[in-house]
Amino acid sequence: MSTRREFIKQVSVLAGMGAAFTGLGLSPAAVLAASAERWYMPDEGDKHEQAFIAFGAQDAVWEDFTPDVQAALGRIARAIADYEPLTVFCRKSERDLAEAHCGSANVTYVITELDDIWMRDIGANFVVDGKGGLGAVDFNFNGWGNKQRHGKDARLAALIARNEQASYLRSELVGEGGGIEVDGHGTGIMTESSWINANRNPDWTKAEVEEELKFRLGLRKIIWLPGIKGKDITDAHVDFYARFVKPGVVIANLDTDPRSYDNKVTKAHLEILRNATDADGRKLQVHTVSPPLKPRKSKFSQGNDDFAAGYINYFVINGAIIAPQFGDKEADRKAFDLLSRLYPDREVVQLNIDAIAAGGGGIHCVTSHQPRV
Repeated sequence: MSTRREFIKQVSVLAGMGAAFTGLGLSPAAVLAASAERWYMPDEGDKHEQAFIAFGAQDAVWEDFTPDVQAALGRIARAIADYEPLTVFCRKSERDLAEAHCGSANVTYVITELDDIWMRDIGANFVVDGKGGLGAVDFNFNGWGNKQRHGKDARLAALIARNEQASYLRSELVGEGGGIEVDGHGTGIMTESSWINANRNPDWTKAEVEEELKFRLGLRKIIWLPGIKGKDITDAHVDFYARFVKPGVVIANLDTDPRSYDNKVTKAHLEILRNATDADGRKLQVHTVSPPLKPRKSKFSQGNDDFAAGYINYFVINGAIIAPQFGDKEADRKAFDLLSRLYPDREVVQLNIDAIAAGGGGIHCVTSHQPRV
């Protein structure tokens, strides 16, 4: 039986031949799309059925920070539950502890084994067909290139698909939800460093990766940002660099600290985004937000090169934006004002998530959602 990847290779070969499709008036991408159900990933700002969190912090990973991470997850959970239903995954031994932090109002608990807290990367990547169908794409989480143990977390996407009665759609590609940004209308933004990387997809060409992502997520165009490999555990997920506010409108991270490796990276990204068009040919309107130059001094940030102080990693939910604040009053206010302006129909809720940032992540990283169909 031919595999999905073999079909992509066949399409790529035909694309190189050019004339093979000319007579039919079809591009390789069009042929590929025609072979699949019309699944597509909606914009995060569309209505949610529910949100998800993995209450999975443990001493083996977080050491002395474990209680602080659990408390931060609880703050995020309670903020979400004020606006939409929330499902919290937790270990049997921590069921009561999870509820003590996350609350009970508008919250459902599901018992399962977990390795860590990164719900965006380990959960199902939901797609819809516009006819009431719900699909759950599994991108085979491998611990960001086998950097961390992940055997339990790798099973979570299938569990969610089963629990939510979604069509389980397993890709041959390896990747994470934090590496995906879409506008819900056919355009995606991705970083090459996280997707086209031998620690996840050895021997895959960029063309093959792109066609598979388009196929699974219903995309017509991907705007590729270079990212940077090896500087953080994710190899530069896009949700720390650029997010769609709505079709044609992007908010991008611009690191103004010349001492930061992200200074050069974010400037390069900004140039690409400002010169890019979406799948419908629109030139992107790009807004920028910069990380705090003076985040609060704490045990989480002091001397910690992994501390992820960025405002891009927010979560869009029904009626609200759940966003971080880092104790830099000027920077926090600028981020609040920009998000309030870009999302005028939502309340911006800022939270102290320093304990999670200490592990290189943010609010978007520890959450995911199920779209309403």
